[in-house]
Amino acid sequence: MNIRCIKNNLFQFITLLLITIVHKGIAQQANVNLDYNPQKDTEGLIPFSAPLNSPEVHDDQTVTFRLKAPKAQDVKLAGGALLMWLGRGNEQVPFVKGEDGIWTLTVGPIRPDMYAYHFNVDGMQITDPSNTYAAFTAMPPYSQLIVHGDGPAYYDAKNVPHGNVARHVYHSEVTEGEREMYVYTPPGYDPKKTYPVLYLTGGSGELPSNWIYDGRVNFIMDNLLAENKAMPMLIAITNNQVVHRNHPQHAELTFDVFEKELRNHVIPLVDQNYSTVKSPNGRALSGLSMGGRHSMFIGFRSLDLFANFGILSAGDTEAETSLREFLNDPNINDQVDYLFVGQGTEEAKGFFGARVKSLIEALENHQIEHEYYVGGHGGHDWSTWRHLLYEKFLPNLWEKNQ
Repeated sequence: MNIRCIKNNLFQFITLLLITIVHKGIAQQANVNLDYNPQKDTEGLIPFSAPLNSPEVHDDQTVTFRLKAPKAQDVKLAGGALLMWLGRGNEQVPFVKGEDGIWTLTVGPIRPDMYAYHFNVDGMQITDPSNTYAAFTAMPPYSQLIVHGDGPAYYDAKNVPHGNVARHVYHSEVTEGEREMYVYTPPGYDPKKTYPVLYLTGGSGELPSNWIYDGRVNFIMDNLLAENKAMPMLIAITNNQVVHRNHPQHAELTFDVFEKELRNHVIPLVDQNYSTVKSPNGRALSGLSMGGRHSMFIGFRSLDLFANFGILSAGDTEAETSLREFLNDPNINDQVDYLFVGQGTEEAKGFFGARVKSLIEALENHQIEHEYYVGGHGGHDWSTWRHLLYEKFLPNLWEKNQ
């Protein structure tokens, strides 16, 4: 074999090797595929425009954070859900500064899931500048840590039939401006059929898109349908930010305003654009935290619209008073198809757990049929809300319609 032939064969081998690496060894945060392990470093490359790799998630579920800040004096890891899992409470974890000006911290192992976090640099809270996964919300953004397991999780994109998510922008006369909502249609959506609709809301700091990017509700629904564990449905993800969250009268104003938004704009938009079951039995209202309170204080008084409810990480310590009409309705069990109340294992131990407990006690005192579930490993965070949807609420929703 001559030298030219050897060179050609070597060139072909290297080319094939590079192609294989590109297709099977995607670099950390390459954003090519919807990988279940996007923060595992497989090629030693750094995210585009980033100074270094951070976070780097290892297969033993330990995580290394890095920050290039040579002039900083103090760098710490912050973030409620992540610190809780690390057993730190609210105590932030300090980094170590290297001679090259790069601060480093390795923690874990951490249970596979998605976690929000920040860096605290000399007393200032910032997102991780090397992490391409950042969530934008009704609050300042945060970075996302995605700790992978041995394969895709229930909230990951899998090789199954996928539904579609459409963004609707509309004018609201209630809030006097342009607003948005997202609507998920299941795989194989057929406008000749009618579908029940879940109206899903966020918490004090969420926007509708957070149920997609943090909640992964569309992938959760895809996976449940592929597993034959849930009924096909539409999911309308609404913006329940209708009054500035720091408005001094937020609690007094928000429920009436959002009810008008649902009645005047949200439900009519969905019914006009999709093939829906246009009755209370075909509608559900659910939300997390503030959205759970919207589901209670609006949904429970709107039985002409909704017969199904999902109260996630919400309740009321004065439930006997605030929900007295609902609780004392002698026909309530005939009007409600499904009432689910759920919270995370860790949050059940604190302030949020007390609110939920009071709600459950009131429902039990009045013999109102409901399902109560405490589960998962999370607190008042997205790991809990994803878990509640997948494990209980979505699989059991519409059971009476089957």
